[in-house]
Amino acid sequence: MNSLIGGAIALILGIVFLIVWFGSFVEILRGVLPLLFIMGGGLAAYLGIEEIKDKSTSEKTDEDAASLKNEVESLKEELRELKGEKTKSGEAE
Repeated sequence: MNSLIGGAIALILGIVFLIVWFGSFVEILRGVLPLLFIMGGGLAAYLGIEEIKDKSTSEKTDEDAASLKNEVESLKEELRELKGEKTKSGEAE
């Protein structure tokens, strides 16, 4: 209950101070906005670079996975052939 009352008081005071000191608020906003744009742009550029790195790594992993699947299939086929030869040679004895 106390936090509700404290929050309501802070909200009302914030609105009053914004109205009273609107000129100062606009001045601070003019000073802060360029910094926010610079930091936001830097963050967006960093995330874009990381996304490109992740995408290239993912494509490489997909290619590796496909080549490994082909190798596994060829080894399975070779194993089947060897088992077939072993049973044929066992039947001949």
